[in-house]
Amino acid sequence: MNKIIYFIFVFLCISCDSDKKYDTYQAMDNSVWRLEEPVVFEVDIEDTNSQQNVFLNVRTDTDYPYRNLYVISKMTLPNGAILQDTLEYEMADAFGNWLGDGMTDVKDNKLYYLEKYKFTKKGTYRFEFYQAMRKRGEIEGVQELNGVTDVGLRIEKIQD
Repeated sequence: MNKIIYFIFVFLCISCDSDKKYDTYQAMDNSVWRLEEPVVFEVDIEDTNSQQNVFLNVRTDTDYPYRNLYVISKMTLPNGAILQDTLEYEMADAFGNWLGDGMTDVKDNKLYYLEKYKFTKKGTYRFEFYQAMRKRGEIEGVQELNGVTDVGLRIEKIQD
């Protein structure tokens, strides 16, 4: 009987996520995001009619040492055009309370990367994300950003 309830619960959770078009994580070795090592996702996009939200998902643990996160994003379109940006996200509030979801020491942060974005060309899009953290007053980037366990990309279709 417990197995039946479990399968019904899993089915309901999966069916409630019908807007998801892509959702993948990459684990960071030893919970460290290295400066020169991008997290890369290649996604085949067919829908050029709908607006979509694209999220950078970052999973952190208690070893994450900063209140914010700087990321350099690079999106390569099927025609070779490149869109690059520097993004800043808050990871903790002013009182030091971690943001994100999770009841344990691990927090899932669903961070907007592209909001209401309409892909203009069908084909393979390449998403690259580099951590761009720096210590206060220093020019050199943090070589090893501790406390980042996983980095993911999620694309959701916006319902009209």
